[in-house]
Amino acid sequence: MRWYKCFSWNRITCSSPSEPELFSLPAPIPDWPQGQGFASGIVNLGELEVFKITRFGLVWNSKVTLDKRTSVAFYKPVGVPDGFHVLGHYCQFINKPLHGFVLVARELKTYSPKTADISNHDKLPALQNPLDYTLVWSPDAGSEEELIGCGYFWLPQPPEGYKALGYLVSNKPNKPELDDMKCVRSDLTDKCEPYCLILDAGYKFPEFPFQVWSIRPCDRGMSGKGVSVGTFFCNSCCSKGDEIPVACLKNLNHVQTSMPNLDQIHALIKHYGPTIFFHPKEVYLPSSVDWFFNNGAVLCREGDSPGESIDATGSNLPGGGTSDGQFWIDLPSDERRDLVKHGNLQSTKLYVHVKPALGGTFTDLAMWVFCPFNGPATLKFGIMNMALSKIGQHVGDWEHFTLRICNFYGELWSIYFSQHSGGEWVDAHGLEYIDGNKAIVYSSQAGHASYPHPGTYIQGSSKLGIGIRNDAAHSNLFVDSSTHYELVAAEYLGDGIISEPQWLQFMREWGPKIVYGSKTELDRILNTLPLRLRNPLESIFKKLPLELYGEEGPTGPKEKNNWRGDERW
Repeated sequence: MRWYKCFSWNRITCSSPSEPELFSLPAPIPDWPQGQGFASGIVNLGELEVFKITRFGLVWNSKVTLDKRTSVAFYKPVGVPDGFHVLGHYCQFINKPLHGFVLVARELKTYSPKTADISNHDKLPALQNPLDYTLVWSPDAGSEEELIGCGYFWLPQPPEGYKALGYLVSNKPNKPELDDMKCVRSDLTDKCEPYCLILDAGYKFPEFPFQVWSIRPCDRGMSGKGVSVGTFFCNSCCSKGDEIPVACLKNLNHVQTSMPNLDQIHALIKHYGPTIFFHPKEVYLPSSVDWFFNNGAVLCREGDSPGESIDATGSNLPGGGTSDGQFWIDLPSDERRDLVKHGNLQSTKLYVHVKPALGGTFTDLAMWVFCPFNGPATLKFGIMNMALSKIGQHVGDWEHFTLRICNFYGELWSIYFSQHSGGEWVDAHGLEYIDGNKAIVYSSQAGHASYPHPGTYIQGSSKLGIGIRNDAAHSNLFVDSSTHYELVAAEYLGDGIISEPQWLQFMREWGPKIVYGSKTELDRILNTLPLRLRNPLESIFKKLPLELYGEEGPTGPKEKNNWRGDERW
C-alpha cells in the first residue's frame, strides 16, 4: 500500500499569496574563524552540492479550520542560485515566523575518489527532470475560473533509477513544467519517514481525509548519512510503516568538510552558549566533576567496604565495561557528605560533546551538566502539593541540552531540552535570549530537567493537574556556558585533537542503587485522596519513570543513547 492516493475536495477556503514574515536571530552572526567548508553556504555531498534556501514566496494558505493556530502555508523557494535546482516546496504553520529551509542541488562535474563514494555516475546523471506529475490533492469545483487561487499538490513521477524528494504546490490547475524541479539518482538518496503532523483535515471532513507531515531521514545520529531536504510529505490515506514516495539525500563525502574545526567550535560556544538558570529555591546545585572528586566522592565495588577515594582526574576509575552493578560512585561517608550533596555552583562547567547531525549539514553541541545529587519529587494534584520523602532522589545526576547549529552559515537552528525520560526540540524563534544570541535554559527544581521558559511543568497529566512538579524560574543562581565549559569529545576531528577525560570512560553508575518501599508511600498518598482523584493518580503513577521508585545513580554521558544517536525528536 502506498502512502498517498489521488483525490479531490471542495471544502477548502482559498487565499492569495503574500510575503511571509522572516525570522532572524536577535543579533548578527559573527565572521567565524577560517576553516574548510563550515559556514561557506554550500555543502559538498560527494556527487552533489547543496545550497540552503530560507527565502520563500507564499503559494497557498490552507484554511481547513477557522482556528488560525492550525492553518498551514505552502511556499516555493526564491533566489535559487544559477546552476542549482529545486527539489521540492516547503510548508509550516502560518502563526509562526518563517523559519525553515529547503535544499537546492547541483551536480558536480568532477569527482574525487578520496572524498566521495561515487557509483553509476558514468551511466546516469545525478539529477533528472520528472517524467510527469500526479495530482495528489485538488479542489473539485465547477469550472477552471473557480479553481484559480486554490491549492494543488503535485507528486513528481521520477524516471527509473531516480527518486522524488518533495512535492510541488501550485495555485492553478495546470501541471507544473517538467523542469520546475529535479529528481535525484537513487544511490544518492536515503530513506526518510514522516515526523510531525502539520495538517490534518480528516477530523473536520472525515469523508475527505488529508494530512501533511514534515519528514526526516531514517538514518540519523552521529554516523548517519541521511540529509534532510526540508520538504514535506502529504497523503490521503496511509498505514503506519508503509514506505513513503519521497526520499532524502545521502552524504557520500568521506571528508567532513562542512563540520567546524576546533577554533570554530570555540567561537560557536562563545557566541551561542546558553545561560542556565536554576530555581531560586534550588538546594541541590551542580558542580564540576573534579570538584566532586576532590571533595570526597568514592568508588565503590560490589562486596568491598569502604569505597576508594577518586583522584581529581578520575584516573583510578575502571574504564569501559557496562553498567553491571560491580562498580558505582557514591558521596563521601564522612562529614563532607552533606556539603557535596548540595554541589558547588562556582566550580560548575558544561561538558561539551560536538558531533555531526543530519549527514553533516548540522552540528550538535551536546552540553552536559553534572549535579552530585537529585532531590526528591513534589506531587501535584489540583491545587494541592505534597513533598515526597524519597521518590525521585538519587546520588549523581547527569542532564543535558543540545544546540543544533546549521553548517551552511553557522546559525543557531534549534535547542533540544532534555526532560527526564524524554525532551523536546524548540526552534530558534521559540527561545528566550540573553546577551545577543545566547539562549536561556531553565533547570527545574530538584530534578534539573531543562525547559525553554519559566513555569510549572507537570510530569503526568497537565489536563488534570496531576503529576510530578517541575518548577523552573529565573534567579541569581546561574551558569554561563559560553565561558564555563570544557570540550570532552569531537570524534570527527580525529585522534589527538581533543583528549577525553578519564571519567568519561566510566560506564557504570554515578550513584548507588537503593530499593525502598516506594509503594508504601504511594499507597499512603492514594488513601488520603477522594475516589474521584484516586484512580487517575494511580494510573499516572504507573506511567512515571522507574527511577522515581528507587535510588539509582545514572550512567555517564557516553552510555546514553543520544551520545551516538539522535535526540528523541
